Amino acid sequence: MPFDTILRGGRVIDPSQKLDAVTDVAFAGGKVAMVGKDLKADPGTDVRDVSGYIVTPGLIDLHTHVYWGGTSLGIDAEEFCRTSGVTTAVDTGSAGPGNFAGFRKHVIEPSQVRILAYLHVSHAGIFGFSHKIMVGESEEMRLMNPTDAVTVAEQNRDLIVGIKVRVGLHASGTSGIVPLDIALEVAEQVGMPLMAHIDHPPPSYEEVLARLRPGDVLTHAFRPFPNTAVTAQGTVKRAVREARERGVLFDIGHGKGSFAFKTARALLANGFYPDTISSDVHALCIDGPAFDQVTTMSKFLCMGMSLPDVIAASTVNAAMAMRRPELGSLKPGSVGDATLITIRQGQFDYVDVVGEHLIGDRKIASEGVVIGGRWWHPQEASKFKQLAS
Repeated sequence: MPFDTILRGGRVIDPSQKLDAVTDVAFAGGKVAMVGKDLKADPGTDVRDVSGYIVTPGLIDLHTHVYWGGTSLGIDAEEFCRTSGVTTAVDTGSAGPGNFAGFRKHVIEPSQVRILAYLHVSHAGIFGFSHKIMVGESEEMRLMNPTDAVTVAEQNRDLIVGIKVRVGLHASGTSGIVPLDIALEVAEQVGMPLMAHIDHPPPSYEEVLARLRPGDVLTHAFRPFPNTAVTAQGTVKRAVREARERGVLFDIGHGKGSFAFKTARALLANGFYPDTISSDVHALCIDGPAFDQVTTMSKFLCMGMSLPDVIAASTVNAAMAMRRPELGSLKPGSVGDATLITIRQGQFDYVDVVGEHLIGDRKIASEGVVIGGRWWHPQEASKFKQLAS
């Protein structure tokens, strides 16, 4: 099969193959076709000179809110992905069984960017989240809709990768941990992983972890006090280590209120790295403090995680969390998505959700993306020289 696109001469970092080398990546038929040096172009192949850039598998943001127009917190997925290098945006519970059909028809299906979703167990998902209105959808038990959630998840397995629930003082109020138990029943019934949000107690961090199964995801895992993963002495809580040992996954989910440098420094110092790095981008944090996926990744790079580890947490690890091994990799046969990044040197001001600033010396910048084997970055296409095929 002739190649549709070749990225020529970039530094390819693909943790799924433990690959870090200057080489070419070719795409055909919407998939990765070959990785190797001096790949031969065919007549009509779109060959891009990406020497001096880093090529990674298409970045996956495991925690976003992109039900634009259907929820008050939704942002435009295509605009976000174009600027942040994300090729797969995973919406985490913006829609529930009562409104997922609209999300699918009006946002997901028309999108050029891949959108997958965790389905909320609450009927209308996260419906009351804005600067002026803040209603915890898990606080009202009448909104829990496990029966329809099972039906909708079964009918939309091509897009729905798991079940979402939000618990904590702000999300579930006096309902506490009960919504989590309901969501776990749904996840068990449909054979999907669950993603649990946690904010202020009740319930406690430990109570939530105790219920999660291998493969379930705790998002906002590096959140500040209260309900943090570390002790006052800066050690990792026993319940946290035990949960990881039995296969619970820890996701960042930065957002407006769920990531603190203090927590992250303590966890990283103890060798406890996030399984997945995600932005939790939505209308209330896209202008700060989260901004986007590459900014969230940059924070971990500046705190000492290696670049391959940061990339893994935004590619192959996220794909495995969703049980979508065709994503997050540049292995031949994988979905033909790639992200081009650079590492800028300088002094960069990063901020967390409690207002602490970190001056970092590096910043990951998105420079372009390939989606489905085709170049997809219309505003800046001229940046990459198009070579003769």
